[in-house]
Amino acid sequence: MSHTAEWKVRLHLFEDDDGTTKAHAVLDTGTTALTGHGSAHCHPADANVPEIGDELAAGRAMVDLAHQLLSAAERDIEGMGAPRPGPRQAAGWPL
Repeated sequence: MSHTAEWKVRLHLFEDDDGTTKAHAVLDTGTTALTGHGSAHCHPADANVPEIGDELAAGRAMVDLAHQLLSAAERDIEGMGAPRPGPRQAAGWPL
């Protein structure tokens, strides 16, 4: 059986008053939404390159979002009666 879905991710980047770049990555599946958060702050001794702060904050927000999505999948798998994976086992359906 074939399955196709389109999920949308919106990434919002902004800098607050103390110079911290913040990012919110919002995943909209059509039935639920998850928001990942990330931030980056330029060390005073480093050159101010806004693109690097954007990359770090966005990457961290997307990693946070990924962790949330994987946790949701694990809960859904458990809800289907599959056992929770051990520490060295990847989440998934038992073979």
